[in-house]
Amino acid sequence: MFTPVDFTALPGWQSDDLRQAWPAFRASCRALAAKPDWNSACAAARGVDATDGAALRRYFETWFTPNLVRAADGADSGLVTGYYEAFLRGSRQRGGAYQTPLYKVPDDLITVDLGSVVPSLKGMRLRGRLSGKTVVPYASRAEIERARIPGKELVWVDDPVEAFFLEVQGSGRIRLEDGETVRVAYADQNGHPYKAIGRWLVEQGELTSAQATAQGIKAWIAAHPARRQELLNVNPSYIFFREEKLPDPDVGPKGALGVPLTPARSVAIDPAFLPLGAPIWLSTTEPAGETPMQRLVMGQDTGGAIRGAVRADFFFGFGGAAPDKAGRMKQRGQLWVLLPKATIR
Repeated sequence: MFTPVDFTALPGWQSDDLRQAWPAFRASCRALAAKPDWNSACAAARGVDATDGAALRRYFETWFTPNLVRAADGADSGLVTGYYEAFLRGSRQRGGAYQTPLYKVPDDLITVDLGSVVPSLKGMRLRGRLSGKTVVPYASRAEIERARIPGKELVWVDDPVEAFFLEVQGSGRIRLEDGETVRVAYADQNGHPYKAIGRWLVEQGELTSAQATAQGIKAWIAAHPARRQELLNVNPSYIFFREEKLPDPDVGPKGALGVPLTPARSVAIDPAFLPLGAPIWLSTTEPAGETPMQRLVMGQDTGGAIRGAVRADFFFGFGGAAPDKAGRMKQRGQLWVLLPKATIR
């Protein structure tokens, strides 16, 4: 549900340095420019001085209308979490500390485009495998952990917990034994729904809601090593990866839009409610704090846990404080999606 508003209604609009958001917006335009609704706005962006903050603000105010995003129940605030590009140590061969595999897409995983069968289900897909002539659910996490997928190991890593959190993040970098660093990116998923292990720990009375951060979950696992797999198996979803070269370590991983993510300016959204690639005004607070975080971001990614209209996952980038900030990000926030004006007067 969208409610059009003026730019004056956006908290902090005049304070954001839009020069920092401009490269991410231009990346979105590479994917959106061919769409009729976006063509004119993206074409006009080519003539704007990227170093002139005032000109960038005039551009958005001229070509776009902000729309307050509301949930079906009318709520205009929702959950804002964080994610990052993970870093792990790995090997091409199993041995020593390297005992946890990251898998490529299995040969028997099939995807059915339901919209091709029932038009009203456009955009929905079913994943599974064939058993005779019947499509049945693919193996869950617990089943994959028990049976393995021989021959589909992409790399072996040295930490099963960090491997799990790599799946949650969707992409990461692996430093191999020979010193080479490669990027692994989301390739597919086993078709099972994502279930948050932090929420399960809260429901079991093991952690409070405030403690159920990535850091809190990892601390709980360290204190209960015998229950590690039990906890991880709560989430039946399993991510398969593909390997990518890393020619420029300063360029982020590609999101669902197909363009590199920009730290602090890209977010994951639910494309069932918000247009993938659109600029979004985000008003929330810093991780585990009350300091306002108000800025222009781009909805350039998706995620299994990102469901609902007023829901965003903020990309913190790679290295440094990114993992810590992402792990602590569990704030309330509001979203305004910026949509191109139908006519320009």
